[in-house]
Amino acid sequence: MEDPQFTALVTGSGNAGPDALRAVRAVTGLSLWHSKLLLGSAPAVVLEEVPFDIAVTAARRLREAGVPAAVRCTWCDRTVPGDEASLDPGPCASRYWPTAHCQANALTSCDCQFCSV
Repeated sequence: MEDPQFTALVTGSGNAGPDALRAVRAVTGLSLWHSKLLLGSAPAVVLEEVPFDIAVTAARRLREAGVPAAVRCTWCDRTVPGDEASLDPGPCASRYWPTAHCQANALTSCDCQFCSV
């Protein structure tokens, strides 16, 4: 079973100063010019289909630089809270895996056939 993938997003333009541009550049690898364009086109995807820990680290780095950022699950389309707390598994509506398999939710165990083997 494939692991869920996550997207790091810039949710607003926020601070477009040098620290913000450097943070976008560090996370994306874009030039300063393209980083400025990305900030100006917010909301915009910064990283797409990456593991949960990478998306959370990228969003945290952006927020520290004053850039509004969020992490979203690409399969169930839920947004991880800004404090990176675990999500309530109830609204997960993924058709790809059992809710307990999502790395962003609060469940720690699963009773699906795959896990019981």
